[in-house]
Amino acid sequence: MAPPLRIGISQCLLGDNVRYDGGHKRDAFLIETLGRHVEWVPVCPEVELGLGTLREPMRLAGDPHAPRLITITSGTDHTEAMARFSQRRVRELEALNLSGYVFKADSPSCGVVQVPIFNSQGMETHDGVGLFAQAFMAHFPLIPVEDESRLHDPQAVQSFLERALAYRQSRNNI
Repeated sequence: MAPPLRIGISQCLLGDNVRYDGGHKRDAFLIETLGRHVEWVPVCPEVELGLGTLREPMRLAGDPHAPRLITITSGTDHTEAMARFSQRRVRELEALNLSGYVFKADSPSCGVVQVPIFNSQGMETHDGVGLFAQAFMAHFPLIPVEDESRLHDPQAVQSFLERALAYRQSRNNI
């Protein structure tokens, strides 16, 4: 029998208290149903960057093509630090032979699509991609990725697992 698929995941989705407010976004479906078929590899870019928990919340701001990762109250810019961390972390993830990744929707670090970005006038659009997710997808363009909100649809789950399995098989045939 083949080993389970190794899938990266935003750590907060596993119920770990890594969010800015010290909380989590535990996703029971991912843990209890999908978790039976995969081996999770948790990553929290913000904590691993050294920001810890009980940190100031952040958002993406500025140009949708080159957004900045800015704390909401103090305006501290973590863009460059996140970019350096992301480049290092995706290289580390290479050794783990991931076959897919489940990101936290709407996260300024981990959102895959439609992440809120605030322009200079404070207007919100949903044109963004989280900075870590963007670096991951650029480094691993063929690895299937999803955000957790889509994986509550049975067809999306089946498609994701099939794509992850196909990716693993293609990698093993190289």
